Amino acid sequence: MNIGAIGKKLGQLVIVLLLVSFGTFVLASLIPGDPAVSVLGEGRTPAEYEEVRQQLGLNDPLFVRYWDWLTSAITGDLGNSLVPPQQDVLTAITSALPVSVQLAVMGLVIALVVAVPLALWSAHHEGGVIDRVISAATFGVLSVPSFLAGLLLIMVTVNWLGWFPRSQWVRIGESLSGNLSHAILPAITISLLEMAMFTRVLRSDLVTTLREDYILASKAKGMPTLRVLFGDALRPSSFSLITMMGLALGGMIGSTVIVETLFSLPGMGSLIVRAAQQGDSPMLLGAVVVIAVIYVLVNSFVDVLYTYLDPRSRRVHV
Repeated sequence: MNIGAIGKKLGQLVIVLLLVSFGTFVLASLIPGDPAVSVLGEGRTPAEYEEVRQQLGLNDPLFVRYWDWLTSAITGDLGNSLVPPQQDVLTAITSALPVSVQLAVMGLVIALVVAVPLALWSAHHEGGVIDRVISAATFGVLSVPSFLAGLLLIMVTVNWLGWFPRSQWVRIGESLSGNLSHAILPAITISLLEMAMFTRVLRSDLVTTLREDYILASKAKGMPTLRVLFGDALRPSSFSLITMMGLALGGMIGSTVIVETLFSLPGMGSLIVRAAQQGDSPMLLGAVVVIAVIYVLVNSFVDVLYTYLDPRSRRVHV
């Protein structure tokens, strides 16, 4: 990827982030309720509420307020929460983000560890009983909403078997084993949909690759099946999977709302829901924009990685 392509990519990133931040700012400003009431509480005089509105700049035009927020956000100042104890937004995000990132990364790893062998096994037995069973199982998983899957896992593994704790969160710095025991079940819940999607997409690409002449030649030479599948077929079949991984990781960080609510976890999902319910627009805006930045950066990295892994894509960029 040359310098011109990198500059073009960076320009696209800036435009996307500006659009996302402005759209989120507009939506946050439409949240019902008066921010001045959120700051002072009920029962104050109109003059006191008006003074707070002046301090917050709520009487300024929309674009003026957005520009003030943007110039502060660029320097790392995302403002303060409107709701007592009115903590710094960046501090709250810094506390919540590691929880969601850990769940997303663990969920992605679990999905890959399960999906890749299943896809290889299914493609190797194309049209057979194993292929049909795996395809039916993945279709069934895709049909189950994440909240229902989480409730079923809680009912079986927590209430009946007692394998995992129900809720709460333990930081890695406090106890690694405690952290993993609290994180594994939410991570499995998050991974189920991605696991099924990865399996179906990779299986489809593998079926096409296994019909290529060089694969047939390897089989004719008597190469071991595992060598053919993992050594020759997996890499050229993984480009779609790599693209999906980038989309999945960014999406999983932002889509942990239901899972974090089910398991009472202090992540970004819970932070966004609480801010929306309380009308805390600075907290909501900051959290959504941080997730958007992560999503865009991850997908840009995957795009660059895809360029270097796939020679055909590399020639297009040249």
